[in-house]
Amino acid sequence: MLSEFKQFVVRGNVLDMAVGIIIGAAFGTIVSSLVADVLMPPIGLALGGIDFANMFVTLKEGAKAAGPYASLAEAKAAGAVTVNYGVFVNAMVSFLIVAFCVFLLVKAVNSMKREAPPVPAAPTPTEALLAEIRDLLKRSASSMPAR
Repeated sequence: MLSEFKQFVVRGNVLDMAVGIIIGAAFGTIVSSLVADVLMPPIGLALGGIDFANMFVTLKEGAKAAGPYASLAEAKAAGAVTVNYGVFVNAMVSFLIVAFCVFLLVKAVNSMKREAPPVPAAPTPTEALLAEIRDLLKRSASSMPAR
């Protein structure tokens, strides 16, 4: 059983998948930072200074402190029940960026995988012999004097 497990783990597909998952997780972290720290602040500024990370609706005020809450962190600290639609908008933008990057990656890989046109098969011995006879006839016809 141990040898079967070792054989399974060492297989190329499993290693490729593990590398893909690790790279994907790192890429997800980069995209999350890109969305939260680079893209959303200018979008929020353009929309009148909105901070998407702090857009929420309070469903029930917290037991520790009554609302209204200035930020999502304050609402969570108070124990309030909230619908965090701004965080959801950030997640949607992150998803769209990741989906677009994956689309570009798949498109690039597919273009590299396009098969080259098939190489014509080598002539059969009969075809090779006929081509040789044709060439000999051409040569002998060209060496004959014109009539």
